[in-house]
Amino acid sequence: MKLLDTLIISGAGMKAQSDRLRVVAQNIANAESAGTRPGEEPYRRKTISFDAELNREGGFETVQTKRIGTDPSAFNLKYDPSHPAANAQGYVQMPNVNSISEMMDMREARRSYEANLNMVESSRAMMSQTLNILQ
Repeated sequence: MKLLDTLIISGAGMKAQSDRLRVVAQNIANAESAGTRPGEEPYRRKTISFDAELNREGGFETVQTKRIGTDPSAFNLKYDPSHPAANAQGYVQMPNVNSISEMMDMREARRSYEANLNMVESSRAMMSQTLNILQ
C-alpha cells in the first residue's frame, strides 16, 4: 500500500532531524569547553550531513544521516590570562561554535521534524478514513 510508504519516508526524515538535533545539542552544550592546558585544543564543533538512500522494497528514496564530522574552521581566541589553558600572550583557544548559528539549525531541525510528524498524522488519518469506508 503506497500510503504506508509515506510513514516510512516521514519516519526516516524524523530520525534524520533527531540526529541533527543531537549534534546541535552537543555543540551548544560544549560552546564554552576550552582546554585545560596551554596548547590543548578545545571542543571542535560537530557537523552532520545527509544523503538519500534507496528503499529497495518500496522503490523510493529516504533521507539518512550520511556522516557526523567536525568543523575544520579556526578556533576563537579569548583573552583570559588567568585561565589554565592560556598561552604566553594570555589568550585561550575557545570552541569554534557559534551559538546563534546553532540556534538557527535547531529551529530548522524542529520545523522539519514537525513537518514530517504532520505527514505521519495525515497519513494515519487517511488510512483510518479508508478503513472506515471499507467497514
